[in-house]
Amino acid sequence: MPRGERFDFLGDTFGPHFSPRTGREYMGYSPSRKSIQRLREHVREHVGRGHTGTWEEVRDRLNQKLSGRRQYFELGSPWKAFPVLDEYVEDRVRSLLRKRHKGPSQGTRQFPTKRIYGERGVYRLRGPLGGASS
Repeated sequence: MPRGERFDFLGDTFGPHFSPRTGREYMGYSPSRKSIQRLREHVREHVGRGHTGTWEEVRDRLNQKLSGRRQYFELGSPWKAFPVLDEYVEDRVRSLLRKRHKGPSQGTRQFPTKRIYGERGVYRLRGPLGGASS
């Protein structure tokens, strides 16, 4: 296989990547698009419409899935995937909470980011809010 091609194996994409810091190319790996899409589907299942469990049940199942994925992806170059996935999780959780609390808007005032990851206890892939990794 030529050096310039990427390939997927066991949920990761191997091949040439570019460093966001230096802009230089390096050989590495990161979560594949398919595995990221699969995680999004799991989030949708846990926090989707018609979910009737208590918030604690929903949160615990979601956190279990997110922490497992973080541990799996941590070996590669997750810095590309984690911000996108965190934003998706935040939107889905905010939507669920807004519907349960009958919020009139998109819920960003009622459920800001700090409240979702802090008070509501949702696991954040990039680490704690306000930390060095945010």
